[in-house]
Amino acid sequence: MSLVKIQTNTHLPKRIILVRHGESSGNADRNVRGTTPTHKFELTEKGIEQAKQTGIRIKKLISENDNNWKVFFYVSPLERTRKTLREIGGSFPTRRVMGVKEEPRLRDLNFGNYHDPASIGKIQKERFTYGRFYYRVPGGETGAEVYDRISGYIECLRRDIEMKKFVCHDPCQETNIIIITHGLSSRIFLMKWFDWTVEQFEVLNRMRTGEFQVLQLGQGGEYSLAFHHDDKKLREWGLSPDMIEDQKCKAYGPTGVKWQGTCDSYPFMDCFAEDSDDENTLSKL
Repeated sequence: MSLVKIQTNTHLPKRIILVRHGESSGNADRNVRGTTPTHKFELTEKGIEQAKQTGIRIKKLISENDNNWKVFFYVSPLERTRKTLREIGGSFPTRRVMGVKEEPRLRDLNFGNYHDPASIGKIQKERFTYGRFYYRVPGGETGAEVYDRISGYIECLRRDIEMKKFVCHDPCQETNIIIITHGLSSRIFLMKWFDWTVEQFEVLNRMRTGEFQVLQLGQGGEYSLAFHHDDKKLREWGLSPDMIEDQKCKAYGPTGVKWQGTCDSYPFMDCFAEDSDDENTLSKL
């Protein structure tokens, strides 16, 4: 059972949409990291346009087959995510917005203070070879510490869902949660949400700037990436064949029309003994 699977008899948000901010000055030029605090990186002109187009695409996705919907936004407090929110917001009339909350736990990995541009390449290489989950950026955080705060955020989100914070007065109205965050934070979110292991996290690829991932609610009460993203896109993001199969299972169920696989995706199951008619056989050896 997924850690974040909610009882199916409650009214759940139709979608949880993770958005990576548009291109920032730090993405376009690493030298900026030597002169500008990372939380103050602005969007480039390209990033502004990416954010506008993201808003248009998300609104189209939400409204294409239903005119009875609303959205709730969470946003990281960094300048590039806040600016992305403003550009995305241009696509959504105020009457469609249930609320907006700035959430500090969604912030990017802390890369420390100013960095000599010459050292950034060395740090990125070390981080890749050491492992992005455990590597500590000099003066900054590890991926494991990001996991801890994202986990806290998810537990609060889960509690808000269980308390029906996102339920509209109209029971037929669909709600959508849009989370504007960062490349690493979005991967950590997926890792926690779907109970992925550290090894599975390490092979994930981040979204491109301005890209988004849609977790849609299935009939069984679980969310899945498989409704809106095909196998090619999921492989691009680093999901293994087993992880993709599990997403399809969450979307369509083990007996669904589109999916006839199994839902057994628990790690470490291969370390246990094979089933036997006599369960006491091994203990007698």
